[in-house]
Amino acid sequence: MSTASDFLSAPAVTTGEMQAARRERWQARISRLSGFLNILGLGFIVPLLRIAAGETVKPQLKELWRSFGIPMLAILLFLAAWGFLAPKVKTSLGTLPGPAQVWQQAGVLWNSHLAERAKERAFYVRQDTRNAKLLTEDPTTEIKVRPYTGAPTFLDQIVTSLQTVFAGFLFGTILAVPLGVMCGLSKTFNTAINPLVQIFKPVSPLAWLPLVTMIVSAVYISDDPLFAKSFIVSAITVTLCSLWPTLINTAIGVASIDKDLINVGRVLRLPWYTKVIKIVLPSSLPLIFTGLRLSLGVGWMVLIAAEMLAQNPGLGKFVWDEFQNGSSFSLAKIMVAVFTIGIIGFLLDRVMLALQVAFTHSATR
Repeated sequence: MSTASDFLSAPAVTTGEMQAARRERWQARISRLSGFLNILGLGFIVPLLRIAAGETVKPQLKELWRSFGIPMLAILLFLAAWGFLAPKVKTSLGTLPGPAQVWQQAGVLWNSHLAERAKERAFYVRQDTRNAKLLTEDPTTEIKVRPYTGAPTFLDQIVTSLQTVFAGFLFGTILAVPLGVMCGLSKTFNTAINPLVQIFKPVSPLAWLPLVTMIVSAVYISDDPLFAKSFIVSAITVTLCSLWPTLINTAIGVASIDKDLINVGRVLRLPWYTKVIKIVLPSSLPLIFTGLRLSLGVGWMVLIAAEMLAQNPGLGKFVWDEFQNGSSFSLAKIMVAVFTIGIIGFLLDRVMLALQVAFTHSATR
């Protein structure tokens, strides 16, 4: 049993020791947070957090320069070269716009979106006011509610493209993963399907699109369709072009599983379904997610081309419409769309990388 003398004789915890313990706790938290920030592309924040936690400043500044300073310098050099060379390029639509003109048109597109949303709200307010007045005059009057039919804005077309690419990507994943698992588990099935994969994998979306359009127009007939035909056509085209990386990587991942794991399943006499769920899929998840990341990137590129060629709603149609418009601001708006497509593609890859880390518990840089 402890006595008062024991407590008096115990060594006192100094302020320096308390600060060191607190610093160690902060360092552990920052280490756990660094992986998440790297996934988001915000790894440059980690050195700042380490400096705030009391770590040596010089190595953290060096890391900050490597992770943030060098990329920013490269971006600034690119913008400077772009701004210098753009006025020297003359096109049929005028001088190639520089960064300032592109940024200005990005603001114009945003303001146009806000103005269109204001028109939509005003339309529904007028409609509600008119219907309320009709009901007041005659409660038995049949009220008609009409949807707003204004032109889609740039942001609306971004949303449309995202919905389409995720639908096509989902369909492709549903097809590719089971086929890849069967290819990896059965050499006979892999031999049978491999010629088809090698034939259809290189086919361009420009070749698939006319076939898909004709087939959907002939088969998808309804007076009140759940989805627009343009959406179905674009989604199927994305599926046909994006499923191959997932299928191939899944097959490779399944085929490279340690044979001892498969033998354990046989010894335990696990049913085929249980073996796939408990052994095959968890062991091959890293390569499956690599295929999914590649497929989503391919699907995003394919979608823009499909929308442009088929004139389906989305970013591809926006680019084509601006090209056909031929105004003095068209080139700047097209370049806004180009940067938007690139940034969204980067963010989609980050999302898939975050899912890969979450499901496979793997570290990332």
